[in-house]
Amino acid sequence: MRRREFITLLCGAAAWPLAAHAQPPSIPVVGFLDAGSPSERIQQVAAFRKGLAEGGYQEGRNVALEFRWAEGQYDRFAALAADLAQRPISVIAVPGSGVGALAAKAATTTIPIVFGSAGDPVKEGIVASLNRPGGNLTGVNFFTAELVAKRMQLLRKVIPSASRIGLLLNPTDTENYEPTLREVRAAAGAQQVLPLDVATGRDIDKAFDNMAREKVDALFVSPGSFFNTKRVQLAILAARYMLPANYPVRAYPEVGGLMSYGTDILDAFRQVGAYTALILKGAKPADLPVLQSTKFELVINLNTARALGLQIPGDILSVADEVIE
Repeated sequence: MRRREFITLLCGAAAWPLAAHAQPPSIPVVGFLDAGSPSERIQQVAAFRKGLAEGGYQEGRNVALEFRWAEGQYDRFAALAADLAQRPISVIAVPGSGVGALAAKAATTTIPIVFGSAGDPVKEGIVASLNRPGGNLTGVNFFTAELVAKRMQLLRKVIPSASRIGLLLNPTDTENYEPTLREVRAAAGAQQVLPLDVATGRDIDKAFDNMAREKVDALFVSPGSFFNTKRVQLAILAARYMLPANYPVRAYPEVGGLMSYGTDILDAFRQVGAYTALILKGAKPADLPVLQSTKFELVINLNTARALGLQIPGDILSVADEVIE
């Protein structure tokens, strides 16, 4: 072997361990399973990342995120959760859906799961109890299902003359369907409730045509990520049909809906991120009690109220967390 070739080979061999040592160490991967879509969950994902950062984890530096989106189709959860469970995932975060949490629970009994649930996670079978979740799940209860009666009370105050209330429900959303229907009927009093099942954008169009024929006076939209993904369509149709509507979260009045009352969803996603960080540090889900959301907000779009010819009562305006003008 010629001298130059020998030196080149020798130097190359010496470099191999250095090159291998220079590879970045493996970092934990968090599976992010959500009922929405990437385009409409930008703020929520940012809030989740903020919670992770509060616990010392930054994406790309010491943690990676692997996303799976149901895009409002709850029947996709089982396949998406099963796919994540087959991968080298450290934690599965399901920040916005009890249905997704149940799918993740069915997919794995070993990977820790941090959920966000609109309803009661004990009644839904997600955890054994709030203080001692047991198993591999813990998370945040953000109460949107429990706030239905309060939302109906606000709607009746704003439109006291309404005699017929249209109620949009997603039959595939088992977390919210029955509780919302039950609570709306209980809170309606003498008002007649017209339940309308919708699971696609086309169904929503048909529902508004139906409400016009039935001379509905106001609209109540059930909680759930499917409706969140359709919030612009809902706001446009409510304006076209001159229907005052009450929605579950602030994202609706931000795009032209009349009013919302509900949990501060961004704070709930932040809490899920913070709990995920705790588990990455070694905490066990069974030892972390389910958190209860404490931040709620009333948002009113005054421009929409004027367009509908509504006068929002002063006592409601005075307690609103935000009035959009």
